[in-house]
Amino acid sequence: MTWFLSHIVLLLGFCLALVVIARMIRQRRSPAGSLAWLLIMVLVPYFGIPLYLMLGGRKTRRLADSKTDLALQDQQSPPPQEIPEIDRLLRSYGIPGASAGNRVQLCLSGEEGYTALTELIDQARESLWVSTFILSPDVVGRDIIERLACRAAAGIKVKVLLDGVGSLHTGKHALAPLRRAGGEVAFFMPVLHRPFRGRTNLRNHRKAVIADDLRVWAGGTNIAAEYIGPIPVPERWCDLSFLLEGPATRHYLSVFDSDWQFATGREHTPPQKCPRSSTPAGNAILQVVPSGPDVNGDPLYAALISAVFQARERLWIVTPYFIPDETLAEALNLAAHRGVDVQVLVPAKSNHRLADMARGPYLRDLQAAGGQIQLYQPGMLHAKALLADNHLAILGSANFDMRSLFLNYETGLLIYSPSEIKQVHAWIETILHDCRSGIGTVGVLRDLSEGVARMLAPML
Repeated sequence: MTWFLSHIVLLLGFCLALVVIARMIRQRRSPAGSLAWLLIMVLVPYFGIPLYLMLGGRKTRRLADSKTDLALQDQQSPPPQEIPEIDRLLRSYGIPGASAGNRVQLCLSGEEGYTALTELIDQARESLWVSTFILSPDVVGRDIIERLACRAAAGIKVKVLLDGVGSLHTGKHALAPLRRAGGEVAFFMPVLHRPFRGRTNLRNHRKAVIADDLRVWAGGTNIAAEYIGPIPVPERWCDLSFLLEGPATRHYLSVFDSDWQFATGREHTPPQKCPRSSTPAGNAILQVVPSGPDVNGDPLYAALISAVFQARERLWIVTPYFIPDETLAEALNLAAHRGVDVQVLVPAKSNHRLADMARGPYLRDLQAAGGQIQLYQPGMLHAKALLADNHLAILGSANFDMRSLFLNYETGLLIYSPSEIKQVHAWIETILHDCRSGIGTVGVLRDLSEGVARMLAPML
């Protein structure tokens, strides 16, 4: 009997493995990613198969169905002769064209980001919609929660959407003041859910605080003392956020609407609302590009690839984690061979050791091709930006790694107007002064470790 049961279990396990492998192959995943998952499922099936069922989902059809309706409303765009090629490309993915009449103010430090955020909260008159990956229960997080609670008590509508993993340590006690004041809190894909749904690996990494449907504080900055605060502290990370006004704000609102409805099952606001956000506020030409399982294709990744191939003079990248897929890595190498000034700014040591190991081969290959590797010395560099010639800048929540580009829910802001691009250029030049140029060679053991990490990079 025991022999019979063991064979039944073995047969069922074999059938399950075939189903899982077939499902993995059907997903739009890179060959390297598929190979990494295949190896772990074959070599350690009793660990690899359950791990894939929990973490391996990407554009999971059943999961994404309720969010594939993320459709940003188009609006008045620049004349056709002014539309850049990347704008045309993104329109083919269903992304609305770039809009004029916006105003962008960069927040170049954690103190500036904190001031911009608190003023946005304190000056709100009707509504505050908050979406963030991390809302820490530390001194800064508690301060922001108290400010939101005060606004809710004053009759302002307040809704806070947190990622289930990023804000795992933000418990009911920390959020209690906001809820008591009438604010609403929801968690995007909580950690505790029905097993084997392929959800745990799909995180909402988007960050935006929207006041009165008119102004947005966004970028890559989380709400925690490591990122922002009222006074400078030596250990604070170098990050970048921005304030936005004008027609582009309505797209951040649409993204929040979709995410809130997905997390709560309740509609946030009627789609026809927010005509006021279309009022011109400046001269910036911007394009909001969401990416993730709720967007058809990979438009943000496509924009990055196109920017790399179109660059003729300058291609500067700022990112905390540099783990591109093979296509993007080769595109950067080719740009460097063409004589483009390719510079990648990363922290000398990030907060993720495995990510630092995985980036090594990519950075050394790029350096060998003629690119420059800039290692930020003062501490952690968490900002995300791309500068292509004098024609394009990209800011937002996405890192230059496969997790951000293919798994997470992200939002990017493409800037086409010269004045704002110059501001991004000037900011990158300031942090270049705190960088050490060049990445050195490594010994055999480190090279082997980096090779293993690179092989696992598609799973990170």
